[in-house]
Amino acid sequence: MMTAFSPSRMSDDDRSSSEILAALSLARADFRLDVRLHLPGRGVTALFGPSGCGKTTCLRSLAGLERAQGQVVVNGEVWQDDAQGRWLPTHRRALGYVFQEASLFAHLSVRRNIDYGLRRTPPARRKVSQDQAVALLGIGHLMDRMPATLSGGERQRVAIARALATSPRVLLMDEPLAALDAQRKAEVLPYLDQLRRELDIPVVYVSHSLDEVARLAQHMVLLRTGSVVAAGPTQELLSRLDLPLSAGDTAAAVVHARVRQHEPGTHLSTLDFDGGRLRMVMATPRPAGEAVQLRVQARDVSLSLRHPEDSSILNILPATVQDMREDGPGQVMVSLQLGQFRLLARVTAHSARQLALEPGLPVFAQIKGMALLD
Repeated sequence: MMTAFSPSRMSDDDRSSSEILAALSLARADFRLDVRLHLPGRGVTALFGPSGCGKTTCLRSLAGLERAQGQVVVNGEVWQDDAQGRWLPTHRRALGYVFQEASLFAHLSVRRNIDYGLRRTPPARRKVSQDQAVALLGIGHLMDRMPATLSGGERQRVAIARALATSPRVLLMDEPLAALDAQRKAEVLPYLDQLRRELDIPVVYVSHSLDEVARLAQHMVLLRTGSVVAAGPTQELLSRLDLPLSAGDTAAAVVHARVRQHEPGTHLSTLDFDGGRLRMVMATPRPAGEAVQLRVQARDVSLSLRHPEDSSILNILPATVQDMREDGPGQVMVSLQLGQFRLLARVTAHSARQLALEPGLPVFAQIKGMALLD
């Protein structure tokens, strides 16, 4: 049985709080959605999991496109409370929805497509102007074009701008990059990064791409067969050994760091993070103080019991083994604590035995490679 919160018993402070609350249940012949969500009222939350786990059904239920039973409260505004007989249809919910396909009006120009979204919003509730939406998505030069003349990436950027023009209280995005090839995805991702940084609108983002989630989402909900397996900060979930996210050759940790300084002669930037200090080559330097995200794959981290001398590896940091788990034939995934940060290392079972790895053992983590996510 689903445990549900009751919006009717919320205090005024609860109702005005910046968060998205939902308790939703929906039964079909071959599938059941039964979730309780408590999401941040700002930033990007990813609904992540394998195909068929209920990601899109959950998103559509938040939007009212699926008639699930339960409650939905968005930043203090009750959209659904079946116990009290309250139900707002989709057109009365202050949301923007971006589908896998852009779904633009083929007979309208880009400008008129965005105007359509703007006209849906009463003037008193307009917080995102057309100019702001256009600038954020970089589509000013496309305004007089027709949808048929746009690339897939351009169409999706227009679709996002149209959704933003409604000044939504929440932006719901259902795998917006799934229909794009790698080149078009690379075209759109920087604009999604910009939305994350510059707009104070919560985004619920459905994806089956861990790369997208690691880059865009600060919070994650992991779904499996219609239920929530885990929820919390993306950085924490990615490094938990009890979750499938930390398994296999693609397992990685996300590092939130801040640029300390840059050496123009060597192109090396020094970055501070919760686990210490890192150095990496940046062909295009970032200014001191700027926040950056890095992805460190577990396969790019090796371990040593002593600090190696005369090594070409730039980043060798003291760490402590926290936990270990078998990770396929002959492989072991090791969870490491570096200050307040959790890192993953994937080593051979042979190496784990040779080093006598066990929880509590001090080691040195040798980070052989990192990738900038933004």
